[in-house]
Amino acid sequence: MTKIIFMGTPQFSVPVLTMLHDEGYDILAVVTQPDRPVGRKRVLTPPPVKEEALRLGLPVIQPEKLKGSAELQEIISLQPKLIITAAFGQLLPKELLDAPKLGCINVHASLLPKYRGGAPIHQAVLDGETETGVTIMYMAEKLDAGDIISQTALPIKEDDDTGSLFTKLSAVGTTLLKNTLPSIVNGTNERTVQDETQVTFAKNISREQERIDWKRSARSVFNQVRGLHPWPVAYSKFADDQVKIWWGRVEERTSDAVPGEIIALEKDRIIVQTGDGAFAITDLQPAGKKRMTAAVFLNGIGSKWQVGDQFE
Repeated sequence: MTKIIFMGTPQFSVPVLTMLHDEGYDILAVVTQPDRPVGRKRVLTPPPVKEEALRLGLPVIQPEKLKGSAELQEIISLQPKLIITAAFGQLLPKELLDAPKLGCINVHASLLPKYRGGAPIHQAVLDGETETGVTIMYMAEKLDAGDIISQTALPIKEDDDTGSLFTKLSAVGTTLLKNTLPSIVNGTNERTVQDETQVTFAKNISREQERIDWKRSARSVFNQVRGLHPWPVAYSKFADDQVKIWWGRVEERTSDAVPGEIIALEKDRIIVQTGDGAFAITDLQPAGKKRMTAAVFLNGIGSKWQVGDQFE
């Protein structure tokens, strides 16, 4: 079978690696990010792809940075015919892009040329898109700018969030790659140049994007909350404390209150004025506490909150 190197890091990439192994491709090595400290105790933790590679008995390479590294030369020396990446997390140097006979291909979680960059799933939800998808593409020096080989679209449902779409798109991408690879190997695949006039970008999520601006529409706040769920999670300031807003919904009501003002406290939700209506918080996490429902919060540490209090 075709000799390949697989490059990926998060859980999104794991089903892709498993499929390649199960389909009998000769995986020379799995390249992933180094182990990182995780959680409050900063426990050194391997990325999900490394765990799966070890389970499958595959050799693992973990460069801190590919360019100019010994690991780069090690990868090239393995002489793969094809390199496959899926959410690897580093740009590939030209030296590596030029090495495999069949090229380097990427499983990208958007319908390119829309949402080039590191956070295409987050950004699609933040923007209120109703459709996303997966693109199998040739890699180029310019970020996510290579020719398109194949694509599959996926609707974004009202109750979808970034987490649910990661799972769905991982499955879609795995199937699409499985069906596309034979044509790449035998040289019969199509390739379409991306339309540069239609390019949009999805940069990695910044801290500024996580803070809720209550002056925006209720729908925009909802998209922000679900677009940042379950990571990194939207937040707002309340009485100088940070409150994470895990979930909520658009509320159909009107008020003369200013944006960010609490206009109602009900059994299972905290209703906050937005720029054009209201948003009901149903799950939240006060500073120093665990995530909880609004009902549990209001019956406990949030019992002192009052209508008229202000989120900032």
